[in-house]
Amino acid sequence: MFFPDQYELLDFGRGRKLERFGPCLLDRPSAAADSPQFEHPEAWNQVTARYARTGPTRGKWSSTGRLPEPWHVHHEDCTLELRLTPFGHVGLFPEQAVNWDWLSQIQAASREPLRLLNLFAYTGGATLAAAKSGAQVTHVDAARNVVAWARRNAALSGLSKYPIRWITEDAATFTRRELRRGNHYHGLVLDPPSYGHGPKGQVWKIGNDLQPLLETCAALIAPDPRLVCLTAHTEGLSLGCLRNLLARTCIPRNSRPIDTAAMALVTADGRRLPNGMVLRWTNRD
Repeated sequence: MFFPDQYELLDFGRGRKLERFGPCLLDRPSAAADSPQFEHPEAWNQVTARYARTGPTRGKWSSTGRLPEPWHVHHEDCTLELRLTPFGHVGLFPEQAVNWDWLSQIQAASREPLRLLNLFAYTGGATLAAAKSGAQVTHVDAARNVVAWARRNAALSGLSKYPIRWITEDAATFTRRELRRGNHYHGLVLDPPSYGHGPKGQVWKIGNDLQPLLETCAALIAPDPRLVCLTAHTEGLSLGCLRNLLARTCIPRNSRPIDTAAMALVTADGRRLPNGMVLRWTNRD
């Protein structure tokens, strides 16, 4: 995953988490951090910036003035730009790094460049890891500024000329268009939000829209699917429900099983902070 000088979960509790992103220590809310006390209370005195919610989806950062912005961290040979956003994000979901490593391993074991479709692709961690390993990636996100952020990450990582298609579009609209065009992919990567909007105001609700999206994606990766990676952070969705949905849509019958796991961030002393779930399937050993 990350070397500790690039990313580290230092402590959590009382509904908050303390993380190191390169030189910066950030204090942010975390619903999963439900322990009543901190294990290392002294560490919280060194915070670079704190985030407090001011509404359901937005909030405000307060900093000590020692924050370089933007700043950068590294994962393997890739460089990722970080900056504070009004949503409490910084451009990196570190629990996803294990999935980036998995994609790199699958491509490294392939005899040909895999054509991968990365939906809800955010700032491009999965895109960069897969492309760096030799995959041809179509990167799709509905937010133009986020796609621009991902392209900056590609440039910082020396990947500007690699075979990456950068698409600003609603995932459902784009996949339907790709199907009409007759385009196909070897694999699918997607990290859908619970709720969101497309560039033309399209509304996304995971409970209503994930199944039809996966049905379209199943046609896009037929007849020779190589991999699927689905992550989710939505309360009320279970691993079993998602596994059954994925099996009904994208996974060939009588194929290898779908691997499922709860994702987590882990402190140096081994404490786990739950952070979503992942389902991965490949036809490779």
